[in-house]
Parts: sequence; C-alpha cells; structure tokens
Amino acid sequence: MKLYFTRHGKTEWNQQKRFQGMTGDSPLLPTSYDEIKQLGQYLQDIPFEKIYSSPLLRAKNTARGIQQELTHPVEIVYTDTLKELGLGRLEGQYIEEMRNFYGEELDHLRHRLDLYDPTIFDGEPIEQAIQRISETVAEAAKQHEGPVLFVGHGAALTAAIQAMAGKPLSELRTMGGLLNNSLSILETKEASRNMPYDLTLWNDTSFLAKEKAQ
Repeated sequence: MKLYFTRHGKTEWNQQKRFQGMTGDSPLLPTSYDEIKQLGQYLQDIPFEKIYSSPLLRAKNTARGIQQELTHPVEIVYTDTLKELGLGRLEGQYIEEMRNFYGEELDHLRHRLDLYDPTIFDGEPIEQAIQRISETVAEAAKQHEGPVLFVGHGAALTAAIQAMAGKPLSELRTMGGLLNNSLSILETKEASRNMPYDLTLWNDTSFLAKEKAQ
C-alpha cells in the first residue's frame, strides 16, 4: 500500500522567511495555486481512498486544490494531528532575527533533532509531533486498502516521514526538509502494514513547471 505525502503550497510567511507553525497561518501565494493544480494533475489518476489534511488554511486549500483535479471522487478528512510543529513564541517572527536569541536550538531544529529542545521558547517537542502524525498514518494504513494522501507541513512531515521509515532522531534531517508542493511516498511492508515503512520517493517536485524548465 502506498502512502502519499505533500507539503502545502508556499505562503506569504514562507516567502518572508517567518516562522509558521501550529498556530501561525498565512495565505498561500497566488503562484502556489498553479503549483497545487500541477500536483493535482500529476496525481489525477490515482484512486485515493481518502485525503487526510491538516485543518490549517494553507494545508486545507492545498488539499482542496488537489481534490479538484482528481479523476476519482475522494473525501478530505481534516485532523489536528497533521498540524505543523508547535513553535511557541517563534510563531510569526522573522527567522534571522530569532537566530540572535535561539541560534543553537534553531540549528538543531534544522540539522540535529535529537538535540532539539524547544522549551526555551515554549515549542512542541519533536517527539510529540512525530507521535501524533505517525499514529494517524498507521491507523489509516490499517483502515484502507488503497492509496491514501496526507497533506501537511514542512517541519513536522519531514521528521515524521523519516521516522516512519526507521531513521533515528539524529538522522531525520540528513535528507533535508520538504519543499512546498513536493511529493513523498512511503510503502507498507507485507500484510501487517506495521512500521517501519519503505521510503520510495522523497521530496519530488519534478512535475512542477518551474522544475521542468530548468
């Protein structure tokens, strides 16, 4: 069984390089809707049994945009468990400015999640985000027979996908972070569908027009 994952389209805060976590939510850029449509068209013939999405508006609009392009009708289920990593007092702040105060922890967030400790700015532990997403994915993998699509966020999905593929905390960022509108795939093993899953596609954006033009 294939489990598909995509990160929401690029937002205003992404462009402005501001932190955007569980409680922050800025609008998608106009160009993002074109890319979401391209992703939907790329996936249009896959008979998804269900789409699971974060309820944050940037993810919700991404899920709806994909849904509109699919040949097979499919329901979207919104769940808080797919929200972005909670960033506490960093929400909405400019990344470079916050480096002056939390430089070491921000480096750990980007490169060494085993050392990441967000308590200093009231953030969510990465283990908690991984657990809530992994439990949702595992339940979906057991509930459905066909492919399922998950629409979520960069930091949380990057960590959770790699963890579900069996990597330890120290290695969850070694392949980099997920790009907006990228596609990743995990495949379940045998009939039990237990983790770890096989990571068969990571962070693919080859279907986007800007990638094809390069």
